[in-house]
Amino acid sequence: MRGALLLLALCSTLFAADAQFSGRRDLNISAIAMFLVFVVATLGITYWAARRTKTAKDFYTAGGGITGFQNGLAIAGDYMSAASFLGISGLVYLKGFDGLIYSIGFLVGWPIILFLVAEQLRNLGKYTFSDVASYRLKQTPIRTLAASGSLATVALYLIAQMVGAGQLIQILFGLDYAYAVIMVGILMILYVTFGGMLATTWVQIIKAVLLLSGATFMAVMIMYKVGFSFESLFAKAVELKNSDAIMAPGGLVSDPISAISLGIALMFGTAGLPHILMRFFTVSDAKEARKSVFFATGFIGYFYILTFIIGFGAIVLLSGNPEYLDTVKGGIIGGGNMAAIHTSHAIGGNIFLGFISAVAFATILAVVSGLTLAGASAVSHDLYANVFARGRVDEMMEMKVSKYATIALGVVAIILGIIFEKQNIAFMVGLAFAIAASANFPILFLSMFWSKLTTRGAVIGGSLGLFTAIVLVVLSKAVWVDVLGNKQAIYAYGNPALFSVLMAFGAIWFFSITDKSEDAQKEIEAYEHQFIRSQTGIGAEGASSH
Repeated sequence: MRGALLLLALCSTLFAADAQFSGRRDLNISAIAMFLVFVVATLGITYWAARRTKTAKDFYTAGGGITGFQNGLAIAGDYMSAASFLGISGLVYLKGFDGLIYSIGFLVGWPIILFLVAEQLRNLGKYTFSDVASYRLKQTPIRTLAASGSLATVALYLIAQMVGAGQLIQILFGLDYAYAVIMVGILMILYVTFGGMLATTWVQIIKAVLLLSGATFMAVMIMYKVGFSFESLFAKAVELKNSDAIMAPGGLVSDPISAISLGIALMFGTAGLPHILMRFFTVSDAKEARKSVFFATGFIGYFYILTFIIGFGAIVLLSGNPEYLDTVKGGIIGGGNMAAIHTSHAIGGNIFLGFISAVAFATILAVVSGLTLAGASAVSHDLYANVFARGRVDEMMEMKVSKYATIALGVVAIILGIIFEKQNIAFMVGLAFAIAASANFPILFLSMFWSKLTTRGAVIGGSLGLFTAIVLVVLSKAVWVDVLGNKQAIYAYGNPALFSVLMAFGAIWFFSITDKSEDAQKEIEAYEHQFIRSQTGIGAEGASSH
């Protein structure tokens, strides 16, 4: 941990230097104090966890000793990301009622996980969801594809978190955006490299409690200011925006194809997120896995109701208030993503701003830690241990590879966070969900519930789904215009999921039913044994191979 302290000292030096010479804004001392308290506390948790992380099972799944309630709270902490807290409230502030589509969309995937995925995943898998996808299929191609889909999803999701962190610290410290992103990347690497899943879990649990408490207080105070009347809240928002368009749908998603595509991405993408699926291996059995989803769904649903209130509260409290407006660029200081942060200041002054800022930063660190661990696991467990080494690998070497992968992912996240600085973070997460829905979910779902799935069908269909989603993301306005600087997007819609998910399912079905090989017949015959194990958990200790 000496290295951690040295890195923190370096970050503090960067803070001091930038604050001294930039002269852009006064530092919020209370916010900085709470921020540093959280960082020190989480590094303490990491140190505690590092002393208890001895084996690969400890590193990947916290030894399987997390209870259902704890895991549910940790899942909520993992899922209630910067995109949820900052991004959705920012979208509601900017677009009004239509921001609710993200709140609902992020929630509707959980019944799929509860009733179709959680227990089967725990009964069949060991460390990652590719253990399940490859259970009766060929290990090398399936794990390679699953790892590719996981890494693509993790990369896009990391962008959203890094952008939120950079903008938050930029406002909080007056620190240059690039320095802020670098600091988040360093802390993320420390948490995962030293503490593994145990440290990540407890950071997520603490963050979930703080975030739910802070968001509840914000929502209650907003409603207090309007007499606990939703009618008054919405009427005041319409008056300040000088338009009733904010109460009508269509402001954010204006055409049916984009709406359907976004809905598919958010609904099926949730059940394909590698960092969420990985959490079900931290509990002892399938019963605790189902409990995890039950508690997580309750916490998450409650939280999304709060973000909607906070978004409209931001309209009421920030619109026309010169203290929060950027007179040079227009809009509020820091952009729409910072609506919740400014609202916290309007409600409780510097002290509450400090608390919410620290919570928002905790939110980001908890999520990026889970994402990085999932990405590193895809590299070390799926690619290195099972593809390159074909299962003949020393456990300590696998952990070492995972830590190297963590450092590499941290560097990539920093670079991408700087490149995508201007993107709305909820929108970027929507794209990550589209990748997960196109590449991960079809293979995972069909491997558990369709007996005729074959390796050829899964590989070709999953690859086409992944390729289609990535190409359409690159050709969309978010990348083709906003990042690459072209004048017009080639792909006219905001989200690729409608086309990429249909491509994945269609290709998996076609190339599976036309596969008449001997291997395909063995894979089909092995389904009955897999299905019984997925329902009962008898003897479930990980994937078999052939």
